[in-house]
Amino acid sequence: MKLYTFRLKDRTLLGVEKNGSLLDITPQVGSADMTELISNFENVKPEIKEVLDNSSNLISFKDVKILCPVRSSIIMCSGLNYKTHEKENPNAKFLDAPRYFAKLPNTVIGPDEPILHPGENYQVDWEVEFAVVFQKGAYHLSQKNAMDHVFGYTILHDVSSRYIQFKDNNEMMGKNFNSFCPIGPCIVTKDEIPEPEKCNLSLKVNGVYKQNGTNQDWCFTLPRLIEWLTMAIPMGAGDIRSTGTPQGIGFFRDPKEFLKPGDICELEISGIGKLINPVQAARK
Repeated sequence: MKLYTFRLKDRTLLGVEKNGSLLDITPQVGSADMTELISNFENVKPEIKEVLDNSSNLISFKDVKILCPVRSSIIMCSGLNYKTHEKENPNAKFLDAPRYFAKLPNTVIGPDEPILHPGENYQVDWEVEFAVVFQKGAYHLSQKNAMDHVFGYTILHDVSSRYIQFKDNNEMMGKNFNSFCPIGPCIVTKDEIPEPEKCNLSLKVNGVYKQNGTNQDWCFTLPRLIEWLTMAIPMGAGDIRSTGTPQGIGFFRDPKEFLKPGDICELEISGIGKLINPVQAARK
């Protein structure tokens, strides 16, 4: 299933995609909270499937505003997890274990919302990332049971200020400017993507490809990434962890390239869809 949070007129609703349109499943869930749907999915799944099979009350995507699919309590991003990204970074080396940093709630925006550009000197860069959405409390998992706690997948845009990130090794601040974490457009349940390591992911700026890779380039497998993260941090329903980015970021291009106001970012991952956001100058 492809699950969405969307706004229709003045109402926020949950939907499932059917034949290129949306079906409202808010009544089946009992609320418009995606976290509640994820937490209670096994119980409401039969009702959702019945709606999918029998309802013809379709809503056109043209008539709604697609929102960030889930408001996560914790968003953890994996760094240096693609072999090609390591190759383009002269200071990178293969890690013995996964590494993570956090994205804070202020960074999260949905599809079509603007990435707020703080200024040219901040070197605002792009990163397309495949993201895992957890279904239930995940803590001290092993590689054998890690995937049992996965609900589905979405797209995450790990926007970065390279100037701040690399100035005094201040990664946490460089990754957490307001609006620097677009997520969406939907959550695809894990049964729809049985082999996530085979997904292709790409990023275009103004229609020009900047990144185009595959998850077969991961340095660490998905179960290994989950095992390492949950060794320290309990991940609850709706929480997100991303898996790094392939080569093609602006900082390591020659000459360097960075986002600017007026740009359009288009991220795509096979089996999930497209996440599109404009870049807009931040108000001072």
